[in-house]
Amino acid sequence: MNDKIEQGDLYDFYGELLNDHQRSIYEDFVLNDLSLGEIAADRGISRQAVHDVIKRSTRTLEEYEDKLHLIEKFVHIRDKVRTIDTLVHTTDQHSVEEILAQITIISNDILEEL
Repeated sequence: MNDKIEQGDLYDFYGELLNDHQRSIYEDFVLNDLSLGEIAADRGISRQAVHDVIKRSTRTLEEYEDKLHLIEKFVHIRDKVRTIDTLVHTTDQHSVEEILAQITIISNDILEEL
């Protein structure tokens, strides 16, 4: 299951960089959850050919992530925004000034990552 989630994330960020043939097969496998056999039968190609396209496409998308780190940056920024949200809803003894100072630090970190 984790592989499908990772493949979905890779597709969300870099899928448009695949050619039409790769994108279509990758979408059927990852997004539409079709089996290799279903995709092969639908396209009149072998299961092995489908497997090869998916494997090659995944490798290509992983190479984009290795070079660009867009998913990694997104995850870091999302985590920081969640921290800000938690701070905003803090009801313990932190003063407003302390919370604003923490939010300022986090928001500056986000801006530096962008």
